[in-house]
Amino acid sequence: MASLELAKARLTNFAVNEAAGISPLYELLATHAKDDDEVAALLAAAPENFAHGTLFFAAAQRLVQAEPWIELANYYLTMGGSYGPDERVWPLFRQFVLERADKMRELISTRTTQTNEVRRVATMFPAIAMAAKEAKGAIGLLEVGTSAGLLLGVDRYGYRYSTEAGEQINAGPAKTPLVLTCAVSGQPLPKLPKKVAVAAKVGLDRRPIDLRDEEELAWLEACVWADQPERSRRLRVAAEMQEKDRPTLVTGDAVDGLAEAAAQVPAELPLVVLTSHVLPYMADERRQEFVAAVASLAATRPLWWVSQEHYLAAMTYLVPGRTDFEDSFREIRGVLALVRWEAGKPGTRLLGRTGAHGQTLAWL
Repeated sequence: MASLELAKARLTNFAVNEAAGISPLYELLATHAKDDDEVAALLAAAPENFAHGTLFFAAAQRLVQAEPWIELANYYLTMGGSYGPDERVWPLFRQFVLERADKMRELISTRTTQTNEVRRVATMFPAIAMAAKEAKGAIGLLEVGTSAGLLLGVDRYGYRYSTEAGEQINAGPAKTPLVLTCAVSGQPLPKLPKKVAVAAKVGLDRRPIDLRDEEELAWLEACVWADQPERSRRLRVAAEMQEKDRPTLVTGDAVDGLAEAAAQVPAELPLVVLTSHVLPYMADERRQEFVAAVASLAATRPLWWVSQEHYLAAMTYLVPGRTDFEDSFREIRGVLALVRWEAGKPGTRLLGRTGAHGQTLAWL
């Protein structure tokens, strides 16, 4: 279990570096929670690696979902509420979670943050397309930390990138129920295809989510920030699309289960491994073991790793000393990278900086 001090530090980080300027409701609640020992102690029920503000607020929203008639629900836009944060929301929230402290601790101690923000694939798509072009044929996808596997629908979503000059770049299939938008800056994007041929989709997770289970889908929805209903809508549409294109989901550890999950992708297919904001939940030593496991796998078949992680959680092990990327942890931004091993040596391309929820891409 985490200590109270760590829980308060994580809530402080969430308020200052994650929710600030993005989620007015969660910024206000976290700002109060970080200084409230009784409330912060609820987060201390989680293991250290998983004790983050995102888990705390997901647990609270899951309990609000179960009682949608209460006054607090008016502040949850994802549930049809319409109130903005005001002076009444913190007392209501505090009373709600403390009155349900046992239920909060149960969720926090048994669940993990499994945010399946489908828009994150918009920032990953250019790198996936580059890997597919280099593979010169259909590819197999293996997503580590897959949650419900919604990012594996990369070939079925449409993409609309808006440039600083006001131009729009469209990619992916023209006819699709879900078009993901992203603001791009920096250097021009490479030419993006209308189609990426994906012949196999496998997801690896400690606890994969089956979207046919309403309780599991409800947890995914609870992981969406409560004042961002558009994210909730995308989740629902992507979940419906998955009905016709179900990936193979494998239960296992990111390191110990990697080879077994990769074996589910036919050996003749070039393999593209995906990770998106997964490695920060691992200890430093385990992250290094993950990179080594991917390298070992690359010795057995053509492999590309598309990484969308904080620099200090991933690329620092392959391209050390890039202090210009170290602020990604503080600003909760990802560094998009494409890694390919040849003759046992990794070739690493740092492609861009990405917003935490796929909303922005600064192309390098």
